[in-house]
Amino acid sequence: MEFLRPSTWDEALAAKAEYPSAVPIAGGTDVMVELNFDRHRPEALIDLNRVPELHTWEIDDDVVRLGASVPYTRIIDHLTDRLPGLSLAAHTVGSPQIRNRGSVGGNLGAASPAGDAHPALLASGGRVEVASVRGTRMIPIDDFYLGVKRNALEEDELILAVHIPSATAPQQFSKIGTRNAMVIAVCSFGIGLHPETGTVRTGIGSAAPTPRRATDAEEFIAAELADAGLWASRGELAASTAQRFGELVAQAASPIDDVRGSAAYRRHALSVMARRTLTWTWNEYRTAGRAAA
Repeated sequence: MEFLRPSTWDEALAAKAEYPSAVPIAGGTDVMVELNFDRHRPEALIDLNRVPELHTWEIDDDVVRLGASVPYTRIIDHLTDRLPGLSLAAHTVGSPQIRNRGSVGGNLGAASPAGDAHPALLASGGRVEVASVRGTRMIPIDDFYLGVKRNALEEDELILAVHIPSATAPQQFSKIGTRNAMVIAVCSFGIGLHPETGTVRTGIGSAAPTPRRATDAEEFIAAELADAGLWASRGELAASTAQRFGELVAQAASPIDDVRGSAAYRRHALSVMARRTLTWTWNEYRTAGRAAA
């Protein structure tokens, strides 16, 4: 096995072009598990830890450009105000040691349906910036997930950054596991309010072959909020509306039975999480409006 250590982004892209089957490694929290259990023996590993562009972020026009290797700990410490949903998800990732090494780019590269960052990214919206020696392209987050542990990267591409809109309203993330910490999600759910467009975005994790949005639920709640004029009035959300939203989220999933939980339990949990997180975010939105007034 070749072990390649580029020190610049151009060197990393050249290495990936020369070894298309090479696996990039940064935090190693997913890759090393595969290697240790002998599930995967790649032709080469590309160590990206010395590439500076991957470890920084910048804010431009209310969009956070998050380097692919920025660890979860730094998101929690520095970007909670702009990326509250992703920060909440980051809090649930493994142990402090894992949060110090793991990154959103790693989650995207692995494309596991159970990755904690995915529901928050879907609920926020945004684009994944990928590159090769052929050039750079932007992939909408909705189009990035293709199948179980499959993403939209071409063979010679690497993830450079994720462009995530700064939150303009409350966001939430919820996760069910067999214990409170250091656990792979049985299922997870992310939600973000977007009053500037009158929309609500969602993200479902670990309850389908890929992370996905609950589009019927989004359309339902957007119509309910618009018809009642609640975006402007910040009025109370009916319990029946939140209940129906949860039911539609559960219907959007296509879970399986496995060692972590049954399909029926996953649907039930998603319904409860969606109802609760919608209520939490909407109440926070109302409170913020009263405080501003």
